[in-house]
Amino acid sequence: MHSSLPRSTPAAHSVDARGIASFISALESAPDIEPHSLMVLRDGHVLAEGWWTPYTADRPHLLYSLSKSFTSTAVGFAVEEGLLSIDDTVLSHFPELDAEITDPRSRSMRIRHILAMASGHREETLDRALAIDPINIVRGFLLLPPDEEPGSVFAYNQPCTYTAGLIVQRATGQSLTEYLRPRLFDPLGIDDTGWITDAAGHELGFSGFHAQTEAIASLGQLYLQRGEWNGAQLIPGEWVDEATRAHVSNGSNPASDWEQGYGFQFWMARHGYRGDGAYGQFCVILPEHGVVLAMTGQSTDMQGLLDLAWTHLLPAIGQPGDERGSEKADAALAEQLASLAIVPVERGSSDQRIDGGTFTPMLPETAYPGLTHLLIEPGATDSELRLVFVERDGRLEVPAGFGAWITHDATSASAGWQPGGSILAVDVIFLDTPHRLHVVLDVAASSFTTRWETAPLHFSPLASMRKPPVAVTTDGG
Repeated sequence: MHSSLPRSTPAAHSVDARGIASFISALESAPDIEPHSLMVLRDGHVLAEGWWTPYTADRPHLLYSLSKSFTSTAVGFAVEEGLLSIDDTVLSHFPELDAEITDPRSRSMRIRHILAMASGHREETLDRALAIDPINIVRGFLLLPPDEEPGSVFAYNQPCTYTAGLIVQRATGQSLTEYLRPRLFDPLGIDDTGWITDAAGHELGFSGFHAQTEAIASLGQLYLQRGEWNGAQLIPGEWVDEATRAHVSNGSNPASDWEQGYGFQFWMARHGYRGDGAYGQFCVILPEHGVVLAMTGQSTDMQGLLDLAWTHLLPAIGQPGDERGSEKADAALAEQLASLAIVPVERGSSDQRIDGGTFTPMLPETAYPGLTHLLIEPGATDSELRLVFVERDGRLEVPAGFGAWITHDATSASAGWQPGGSILAVDVIFLDTPHRLHVVLDVAASSFTTRWETAPLHFSPLASMRKPPVAVTTDGG
């Protein structure tokens, strides 16, 4: 990505760098939060940015449901170009299904309803839609009669977004990526992207988009500026206003950032609004402060992460013109950001070497599905080794460093001996995703087990756990 965002310092924009520093420290000490990247913007300037080694700024990251906000943006462009209206019925864009879809609620469902997760269904329909039609998700979705009138009830529902994305693809004759390229990606300097496709070859829309952290930050800044970018109105301000207001209630808990209302593929929050994705992919927009927070990670406590942002970041933001922060605090934060790292596997005290061997799963259920065996080969030096994951659909070679990360292609891995000297632990990070695979090898028994730190929502061969265009299909996520 060629950066289109200017850089500055926190103090120059009335932000106390100590608040950002304490936010980072709190993230690192939280048990269920693993940050991978962070960018803080104010007034359109990047005030702080950092990546936890082995993640890097140039690496795209799977955004999971933060993809939905990009799909919503594609709908906004298509509306502006007169290709569709949010008041169109969904069925009008799938005339081949007209004879099959007889339920009045399904027939009356409009694009505005699916954008707001208000199709009338009370709960997620993805699995049921796929059970009806594993290839044509829209057909399965529309054959499930809504429980209530469309627009009246919220349910986080993947086929809603999938259908909106497919409507754009049909109306434009292009994939979402192709359609967004000249309208959004190129103007914002977003170049290294990929989108997982389904069994029919359609980009998912609701998930599967890969992009760099700066792409998240740029999308947030575009919305903060009501669609204006470098003097050009890329997307109408009226669309931004409509997409980022609550269209449906989704709860009443004042302490939850998931119960403040839902827009067009954006969550309303206790502060501002946001797009987000599983395991901590965040684009947080705070219009009242002129601030954007972009993050990626592998976290299972997303509410806890936002709580830390409200606790540490918000008090650090002063009014424009305030003398908030200092050059000393800015310098200390810059040093902290430059040293961010995920801790590798501890090397251990054993001096044992592995000369090679074949390892089989200890039990079938202790290996990733499709993984038949592991090959271990000596590394180039005594400080590394090489793992070869052999699957039914191919193989993946991964070098690992003892007590250190070795990055190769789309993986980074580290290894260490556990007490006793016969058990070797290896962690493999799939750098285009949030995910880390724990591998434990019993050298004496020539067996192994695997365990995901967080389970991937798009199952695929290990070699395909990376940004497309590697061919990836999925039946869920």
